[in-house]
Amino acid sequence: MKGDAPVSSGAVQNPRRGLAFWFPAALAGFLVLVLLPALLVFPLAQVLTSPAAVAAAKQKQPPLPFDEAGIRYGAIQATGPVEQLAMRLSRGEHALTPGNHGYLLPVLEALQVPRSSQILVFSKTSSDKDRISPRTPRAIYFNDEVYVAWIPGAQRLEIAATDPRLGAVFYTASQKADAPARLSRNDRCLECHTSAANLGVPGFLARSVVTDDRGAVDWGRGLSYVSHRTPLSERWGGWYVCGSHGNQTHLGNLVGGADFDRQAREPNFRGNQANLSGLLDLSPYPEPTSDIVALLVFEHQCHTHNFISRLRQDTEATLERGGAVEADTYLKGVAEAFIKHLLFIDEAPLSARVQGTSDFGRSFESRGPRDRQGRSLRQFDLQTRLFKHPCSYLIYSPAFDSLPRPMKLHLYGRLWKILGGTDPDPAFRKLAPETRQAIREILADTKPDVPLYWTL
Repeated sequence: MKGDAPVSSGAVQNPRRGLAFWFPAALAGFLVLVLLPALLVFPLAQVLTSPAAVAAAKQKQPPLPFDEAGIRYGAIQATGPVEQLAMRLSRGEHALTPGNHGYLLPVLEALQVPRSSQILVFSKTSSDKDRISPRTPRAIYFNDEVYVAWIPGAQRLEIAATDPRLGAVFYTASQKADAPARLSRNDRCLECHTSAANLGVPGFLARSVVTDDRGAVDWGRGLSYVSHRTPLSERWGGWYVCGSHGNQTHLGNLVGGADFDRQAREPNFRGNQANLSGLLDLSPYPEPTSDIVALLVFEHQCHTHNFISRLRQDTEATLERGGAVEADTYLKGVAEAFIKHLLFIDEAPLSARVQGTSDFGRSFESRGPRDRQGRSLRQFDLQTRLFKHPCSYLIYSPAFDSLPRPMKLHLYGRLWKILGGTDPDPAFRKLAPETRQAIREILADTKPDVPLYWTL
C-alpha cells in the first residue's frame, strides 16, 4: 500500500517483542470483528442526534459489493412493472402513442402512475441538468414502485423502479415521436445512485439544496438528504411546493441567494402557495401543481425503499455465510433501526395542518387495503404527523414481501411485541396504546403472511 511502512518477514525471537506484536494485532482484530459491525449500525439506526453527526455517520456507511456473487446487479434481469412494459414493447405486444408531452402520459398510464403525484424540482441535480432551471423544472411522478421524470423539451424520459432483488433499477425512453417507444435499462445511473446517501445500495435520492437563480447548487451553503425524519424547515430547497402548512417554514420556492436572505428576515414569504402561477409558467406541464402532500410521501418512500434493499442484502449475506438473524448482533441492529423507521418513531412532527392542492391525497388513500373496520395504513393525519396509523404502507410492497423468511419472521415478532405494548424499549412509547392496537389490527386483517399468532 502506498505510504505504508515495510513489513519484516523475520521470526520473532524476543518474547516481549512477541507480546508487543500480539497485543496490537489482537486489538486490531477486536476492532474489526466486534466494534466495526457495531459502529456500522449507528448510521443505519440514526442514533446520533445532531445533523452534522448524522451526515458524518452516513458518509461512513459502506456500499455493498452489488456486482459480486450473491447480488450480481448487472447480471440479473429485473422484474416488476417497468421491466414487464419494456418486454411487451420490445415484442410488439404493446404500443404507446406520443402526444403533447411525448411519451410521458402514455408511460404514466401504462405504469399506473397518477398524474396528480407531480412534483417539480428546479435544482440542477440530474444528468439532464442543462435543461433544468427554475423556469423549466424537472417533473417527477410516482406510485409505490415506479418513478418517472420528465423535462420539457428533453430527448428522453427517465424511469426508475424498485426491484425486490436488486433495489433501484433505472431506465430511459427516447422522446422521439418518429421512433417507437422503447425502455432501455441504464446502469450508468448508479454512479450517483449508489452511495452512503442511500445506505450503500442501488437506491433513490431526495435532496434539499440551496441554488442560485439558474438552479445551480450552491454546495457551500449546505446539502440535506431528506427522509421523514427531516424537519420541514430543512426540506424542499430546490423544489417548488404548492399547498398550505400554517406557520411552519420550509425552503421550497426559494430561487437564488436573495430569496434565502429574505426568508431569514420574512419567514414563509414564499410559503403557503395556493398555486405556483406567480413563480413560473406551468402550461407546459400536465398538472399545475407540485403538491406538498405528494412531496411528504415521496421523501418517506425513497428512504424506505433504500432501507428495505439494505436489509434484504445484509440478510442474504448473513445467511449465505451460515449465520442466523437472531444470532447476528449487527443484523439485528439494522432490523431494529428499520422497525423504528417503519413505525415513524423518528418522524419530524408537524406543528400545523398540512393540505395539498391536487387530487393526490384522495387518490393515494383510495388504494387501501382496508381492514374490516375500514381503516388503512394509507390514511393521512397531516396535523401532527404524516399518517393516521404510523406504519409504512410499503409493508405491503413486493420488496418487503420478498425479504428472506427468517428476517420477516424476526420483524413480525418484534412488531407483535411492540404493538402489543410488551416491548421495554422506551422509544416505542411515542405510539399511544390505541395507535398500536389499531396498527396491529389493520396488519392482522390485511397482511396475509403474518404468523398465525397474530390472528388468534
